[in-house]
Amino acid sequence: MAFEGLSERLEAAFKRLRSKGSLTESDVKDAMREVRLALLEADVNYKVAKDFTKTVTERAIGAKVMESLTPSQMVIKIVNEELTNLMGGTKARLNTANHPPTIVMMCGLQGSGKTTHSAKLALMLKNQGHRPLLVACDVYRPAAIKQLQVVGEKAGVPVFERGQIDPVEIARQAITEAKDHGYDYVFLDTAGRLHVDETLMNELKNIKSTVHPHEILLVVDSMTGQDAVNVATSFNEALGIDGLILTKLDGDTRGGAALSARAVTGKPIKFVGTGEKLGDLDVFHPDRMASRILGMGDMLSLIEKAEQELDEKKARELEQKLRKNKFDLNDLLDQISQMRRMGSIKDILRMLPGIGRKVDDVEVDEKAFDRMEAIIYSMTPQERAKPDIINPSRKRRIAAGCGMQVEDVNRLLSQYRQMQKMFKQFNGKNTKKMRKRMMNMPGMNGMNGLGGIGGPGFPM
Repeated sequence: MAFEGLSERLEAAFKRLRSKGSLTESDVKDAMREVRLALLEADVNYKVAKDFTKTVTERAIGAKVMESLTPSQMVIKIVNEELTNLMGGTKARLNTANHPPTIVMMCGLQGSGKTTHSAKLALMLKNQGHRPLLVACDVYRPAAIKQLQVVGEKAGVPVFERGQIDPVEIARQAITEAKDHGYDYVFLDTAGRLHVDETLMNELKNIKSTVHPHEILLVVDSMTGQDAVNVATSFNEALGIDGLILTKLDGDTRGGAALSARAVTGKPIKFVGTGEKLGDLDVFHPDRMASRILGMGDMLSLIEKAEQELDEKKARELEQKLRKNKFDLNDLLDQISQMRRMGSIKDILRMLPGIGRKVDDVEVDEKAFDRMEAIIYSMTPQERAKPDIINPSRKRRIAAGCGMQVEDVNRLLSQYRQMQKMFKQFNGKNTKKMRKRMMNMPGMNGMNGLGGIGGPGFPM
């Protein structure tokens, strides 16, 4: 994940601060020197890193901080606030037209993910009840139009194309099409180059002057580090962009582009690509990203993801079953399916406060849910509804049906019974005993320090 190296260095710097009962000006300056080095190693622009640490230092050596009961926590709080400000302070929304359609011009270098993220953004808006239209304005790259049609079909969003005619004319005709057929968002997938050149910029300027887009978004590959900042600066000077989309934030990137791009261009990061699927696009929240960088987790994003992916009606039905102690393997199968839609186990754990980066130090079995589903699907409807009837001969048949061992079936049934016991305790009054039992379950021991993740009984 992005920012891992930065998180490690910052954690080490703050650990030294926490070990001191009181702080001196020298302690703060030493810590800020470590922070500046961490930022530079993460590919953050030198001037941005220098200005950032200067601001934090000035705030941190104030009398109010130095005389507080927990000065180290105050310093970390200041770093968190300044990191949030560095990335924009608050989330930025798309500009919208007073009279539809809203025209969004997508631009960027070739290979930055512009076409895919046009479809991702269109899908996000479609899921919010809008009617987006994708427009193929890249008439130079081989199969560019076909690529947009493929991702458009996957997203369920129509694609407007007129072959390899003048892109400016395609954009003009697309706006007319949108007005005639009631599309409220138009995404112009413009051409890119392998580098910034005059021909590319002139074409983009012509499109801008013809259709007057309400939003110009620059798609930047965060894997390109410092060069991403240079690209953003060039496009902003030539076109006057309104915001950025950072792609590949789930990859092995040091993340400096995210911290530098906004500071250098003055334009907000509006969205981030977090995976290869069309649904892997998130609104960028500077405060949440700052918390994740500092190892504080991101519970708000986790809650939002749960709200999007988990079925509220099914949740209410499950609650009633739990109250009546009627939780069966069909319910477990349904819960596994909903959990998987939220992303990988590691991605979910990274959002939990106190865990974050530590999850990378342990082996996480992402295929555990596959095996659990295979075992349950190998059962008859009666066995799923009444697991207590599963005797040794049934276990052998189930194991053979899913290509696993009887021990695997026993393990799943054991996990199911432990869950039943926990849910039963939820309905009782002795919550302390229930919590203690949860932590003593196989695989849950040492959960706070991640010592137990990966043990039997925990799907990792």
